[in-house]
Amino acid sequence: MTPELTALTLAALLQVVQYLLYAIPANLELGPGYTTSPRDHDPTTPMSDGTARLGRALENHFEGLILFTIACVTVTLGDKSNIFTAACAYGYLAARIGYIPAYYYGLRPWRSLIWAVGFLATVLMLLAALV
Repeated sequence: MTPELTALTLAALLQVVQYLLYAIPANLELGPGYTTSPRDHDPTTPMSDGTARLGRALENHFEGLILFTIACVTVTLGDKSNIFTAACAYGYLAARIGYIPAYYYGLRPWRSLIWAVGFLATVLMLLAALV
């Protein structure tokens, strides 16, 4: 397996961890009456800021993971894997790991800068696949 696909697999497992980090406190805070309902209405009590931030970080990773997956698959199938693309892949993964506590604690402007590192790493992988 290429380093990029390994990083992609680890990023997918990170997504699972993020889901648990969000789902457990969200279920505890909102209660089974809401979480098992069809959720046609907003909950009667809001989640804590931290839990809501974990949910937004999870959604953000879903969005970023799509583009990162395309980059990893393109690099791998295009036989363009090299030290640069591997470094970018692990840079993305490191940024996504750092993004979770940065978002949870509301670290400004660090959260946005960490996000930008992951996004730039993905874009550089896509560009590397073209050359």
